Amino acid sequence: MIDLSAYLARIAYSGPTQPDLETLRSLHRAHLLSVPFENLDISQHRPIVCEEERFVRKVVQLRRGGFCYELNGAFAALLRAIGFSVILLSARVSRRDGSDGPEFDHLALRVDLDEPWLADVGFGDSFLDPLRLTSGVEQEQDVGKFRIQPRGAEDLVMQRFDSNPAWKDQYVFTLTPRALSDFAGMCQYHQTSPKSSFTQNTLCSIAMPEGRITLSGNRLIVSRKQQREERTLAEGESQAVLREYFGVIL
Repeated sequence: MIDLSAYLARIAYSGPTQPDLETLRSLHRAHLLSVPFENLDISQHRPIVCEEERFVRKVVQLRRGGFCYELNGAFAALLRAIGFSVILLSARVSRRDGSDGPEFDHLALRVDLDEPWLADVGFGDSFLDPLRLTSGVEQEQDVGKFRIQPRGAEDLVMQRFDSNPAWKDQYVFTLTPRALSDFAGMCQYHQTSPKSSFTQNTLCSIAMPEGRITLSGNRLIVSRKQQREERTLAEGESQAVLREYFGVIL
């Protein structure tokens, strides 16, 4: 069992806790605005073990963030504690060359209410509110426009509208239910392989209602609507920036 009140306090949520669509949307947005997407443990050589209890402790007690397995793994525990029906989904992240990553490359969530919804608090710069798991419906949010498209017999593609091309694939997934242990191999790969993007650069990023703040290596990037500010941090400044902008203390 998780400490529900402590988790809700961590994401600054004090609203209703009935397992309905309004609550799901509010929790999803509160999580993204409070818990950063980050890979800082990897550069510190701190092992990330694919266990729900560890994920929740890191987010709630240690007031840290994490990458997809940690964030969506913890969020699934929160939703289930409230009474939501949650299914773990495996996704293959779309690469720049148009190919797809391997199975279990990304962890996303299906939440079943009167209709199914795609929830994802672990993909970084993406949708703020859950998406209807309905093919071909354009879903516009403050941060952009998204849709889910079928591909072949079983695959679904989550896409984001972009000017070039008009729709850009974000990841490919199926509705096959998965267990958290299924993701252990890729969780280990992403924190140890030199081919993984997570071992090549440090990253900490969090959503804002109208933008995003990101620390990538020694670059601090603040984006608000159409404006983008970027500066290079001075040596030794990163710890203060992590504390001030992300609430992260290593």
